[in-house]
Amino acid sequence: MLTGKRSPAGAGRPAPAHGRDDSVLLRDADLVLTMDPFYGEGLLGTVERCDLLIREGAIAAVGGRLVAGPDTEVIDVRGKVLLPGFVDAHTHLWQSAIRGRGPALGLYEWFDACVWTVVPRIPPADMYRFVRLSAADALQSGTTTVVDWVPALEYAVSEAYLEAVSDSGVRFVHAAYQEPADAGLAAKVLTGLVAPHPLGTPQVATVAHPDDPDHLRVHAGLARELDVHLNLHLLEHRTDRSADLVARLQEAGGLGPKTLLNHVIHVTAAELDLLAHRGAAVAHCPLSNMRLGTGVMPLREIHRRGIRVGLGQDGGTNDSADMFASMKAAVGLQRAVSLDPAGYPGPEEALYMATMGGARAVGQDDRIGSLTPGKRADVVVLDPAALNLAPLGARPAQIVFGGRPENVTDVFVDGVARKRAGRPTGTDPARLVAEADAAARTLWGGEAGR
Repeated sequence: MLTGKRSPAGAGRPAPAHGRDDSVLLRDADLVLTMDPFYGEGLLGTVERCDLLIREGAIAAVGGRLVAGPDTEVIDVRGKVLLPGFVDAHTHLWQSAIRGRGPALGLYEWFDACVWTVVPRIPPADMYRFVRLSAADALQSGTTTVVDWVPALEYAVSEAYLEAVSDSGVRFVHAAYQEPADAGLAAKVLTGLVAPHPLGTPQVATVAHPDDPDHLRVHAGLARELDVHLNLHLLEHRTDRSADLVARLQEAGGLGPKTLLNHVIHVTAAELDLLAHRGAAVAHCPLSNMRLGTGVMPLREIHRRGIRVGLGQDGGTNDSADMFASMKAAVGLQRAVSLDPAGYPGPEEALYMATMGGARAVGQDDRIGSLTPGKRADVVVLDPAALNLAPLGARPAQIVFGGRPENVTDVFVDGVARKRAGRPTGTDPARLVAEADAAARTLWGGEAGR
């Protein structure tokens, strides 16, 4: 647990880490999508009729007829599908506070109405409740890692924010933003609260301001000083082309293998060549882009250049943590634009983007993203024997085109069960909903969403 500000009373905490089962055997899965071709077939590393052993928070073995020790919990997963936990490569956990709001607003109008005027009005206790709700939603949906771009917050609010993330048990990347003059506050949060956490990874967040190059210069310098990734939204709206933002990012020393760029829609071929040359990664947020009407990422051109790509949910403009919907949209948008149903990405590529692709985009593919022995045990169990997935067909395609969060029966993060037999563990969803509802009434004063 984080030190510092205590959680609001009654918020609901997961079981403490020392109470977990150090050894769990998932026995006789019908299909395991390891995302590691060394352990299975094709891009998804597919293995049929397979066991998976978790020991002390890590993947210990993948294979048939694994032996369970005397203290190992054995879970029968016959008929089920195992896959790595989803990696949400770009989100804003606090934005459950604004779900459903601004449904007819474009990007910058939505920012004005639903973001910049709202964030300063959220006190620590209510920030905890909004973040806790979003993290629980992500976990029950099968997302085990979130990359969270966090706006400028007072230190006490950051403490509450990170307490909520910690209490949820989700693995998290915390990209902290502050105005350049307050960059030291971001460093304090990242080094004091995020870096020491066993499930936390610090990043520096920035914005590509057309009129203020100091943002990029100061934040890129801080990211280099802390040796962490730089995380920013780039070329999301067509008006962002009014400034040469990619060149400014390059001039500020912020473009390289430790750069994560979100959206990247209104980009030129030459800029894509530069991103590929510099080794930057991108997060594709199809549902958010559809909701705000900002455009369609040139995903096929990005893939053709070998640029690392993960899938992001983007918080309040997705309105849920449903990675299945994002995978389906990632496939469908490209087909709708290209009129080519056989091009990139297909369902298998979308599954890869949502798991190993996201891990690669955030530089954590040595720890998560695949069910490779030695990696951390972030595992999802999915039941295809459901009205929306039966009868049995091409399972990767069925998962992407027909899967829903309710098909996820079990979720493990670092070997700890965060969802078992279809129910979240260590928390009371009804209480989280009630507390977030109360916080929203305080924030919005009973005002209906618009």
